Amino acid sequence: MRVLVIGSGAREHALVLALRRDPSVTAVIAAPGNPGIGQQAELRQVDPCSAEAVVALATDVAADLVVIGPEVPLVLGIADAVRAAGFPVFGPSADAARIEGSKAFAKDVMAAAGVRTAHSEIVDNPADLDAALDRFGPTWVVKDDGLAAGKGVVVTADRRAARDHGAELLEQGHPVLLESFLDGPEVSLFCLVDGETVVPLLPAQDHKRVGDGDSGPNTGGMGAYTPLPWLPAETLTEIVEDVVKPVAAELVRRGSAFSGLLYAGLAVGSNGPAVVEFNCRFGDPETQAVLALLDSPFAELLHATATGRLAEVEPPRWKDGAAITVVLAAENYPARPRTGDVITGAEDSLDGDTLVLHAGTGQREDKALVSAGGRVLNVVGVGADLAQARERAYTRLAQIKLPGSHFRTDIGATEVVIPERAVAAE
Repeated sequence: MRVLVIGSGAREHALVLALRRDPSVTAVIAAPGNPGIGQQAELRQVDPCSAEAVVALATDVAADLVVIGPEVPLVLGIADAVRAAGFPVFGPSADAARIEGSKAFAKDVMAAAGVRTAHSEIVDNPADLDAALDRFGPTWVVKDDGLAAGKGVVVTADRRAARDHGAELLEQGHPVLLESFLDGPEVSLFCLVDGETVVPLLPAQDHKRVGDGDSGPNTGGMGAYTPLPWLPAETLTEIVEDVVKPVAAELVRRGSAFSGLLYAGLAVGSNGPAVVEFNCRFGDPETQAVLALLDSPFAELLHATATGRLAEVEPPRWKDGAAITVVLAAENYPARPRTGDVITGAEDSLDGDTLVLHAGTGQREDKALVSAGGRVLNVVGVGADLAQARERAYTRLAQIKLPGSHFRTDIGATEVVIPERAVAAE
């Protein structure tokens, strides 16, 4: 199988490594990729948002499977064009990708499917913002209704900060979604979905805030770990049966059947699991940890999903132990990051215990590795338990030097407690 991976971040680096471990894969081509991915796959240039360019590339490389990593090409319908050209594609149609591209659409689907989520209200006129804010609180959740790379949400007890964010979004022409605050720890659950067939992967927890102790502004994600020792097995089953399967069935009912990776972000609170958001693709950085524990042929799972045969393949197998990914971010991230700084000590570790995945990197003419984005590198640690995985990841991270860079020191370190009534209610 020749596999074409569209994308250029650490998620795509993790996808490429997992695909290479599948014995059925004879070649992996990544476009546009990055210097780290280039050590594992053939790199080709492409505009991921140009349907014509992606179809031409898939044709040129004789792809047996096309895997689209980022959300923007999916929302724009790139998967539809590649599928129409006769290639198996792992990634939903533009119609189904609205589950991420429009939070209002996602809310409508969840309401029809009877899925618990936050109470919400759309504001598209600045004159209505204050009155709408008065209907929420004392903790406000203010979101960009469209795609915002994980950074379009403000969660705050400060009404002025909530208003400022809403006003800024409206000034940019973006509708604002106000939501009630959901209590309890968050869970990311990835599911392979082929119509109404749903196959869950390992649950993970993301750390969105930039600073230790969940301080500072939201980012695209500063780290993640899997599995979740604090999440009861029955709660995981409840999420699959009462959240993901009904949503998948509702999309089929609407003629928008989902094919690809459906990502449910949930809060497990005092009334049980409730959806925070749905995404239409592998999440970043959770994917980097989850795939480090995968012990099944990855391309087989993706190809079966893409060709409507997911129900026919064996469920994924997982290695024992735990995995964690820690993000090394550039100076000033999540604001405008400083780029162009030389990175040292980032050579890949392929001993099975740690991996260095490239997110926002570039290469100068003299072959020096340099920062080229906000989230620059992901360091993945694997161990017999979470404590060992953390120790390995942070030991490896300490060997990497990038001027002005920063990372969280508490990924996977905080004791997580589900509100008591949530467990009792199950």
